[in-house]
Amino acid sequence: MIYSLLVLSCPTSGNCTQTAAAFAQCVIARGHSIHRVFFLDAGTYTGAAAAVFPQDEADRIKPWLELAQQHAVELILCISSALKRGMLDQSEARRYEKQASTVHPAFTISGLGQLVDACANSDRLITFGG
Repeated sequence: MIYSLLVLSCPTSGNCTQTAAAFAQCVIARGHSIHRVFFLDAGTYTGAAAAVFPQDEADRIKPWLELAQQHAVELILCISSALKRGMLDQSEARRYEKQASTVHPAFTISGLGQLVDACANSDRLITFGG
């Protein structure tokens, strides 16, 4: 079965993004696949390049990076949600004449068409957060 995930919650607000990453790992461990993870609204903060978590807290970005590296899962940040939150990749930083990218390179900024495509190419879309 092919899954895609929609993550709506900020990684620092509860355990929603951690649960989504754990779900993705479990899906893969059971022989299924993850087509794409789409981060919308506050979920786009998951792709923040400069996020640092205290030593006594779990790194909430690391599981997503491992998922992308180990299983070639696409991590997509909604462009309108990302821009409103100051989340810029290198291309958008140049476009808006900002000095630096604020998005981790494992994440891609793209439009809602990627979410529609994920729905069309997956058996299930699972939403986390709200």
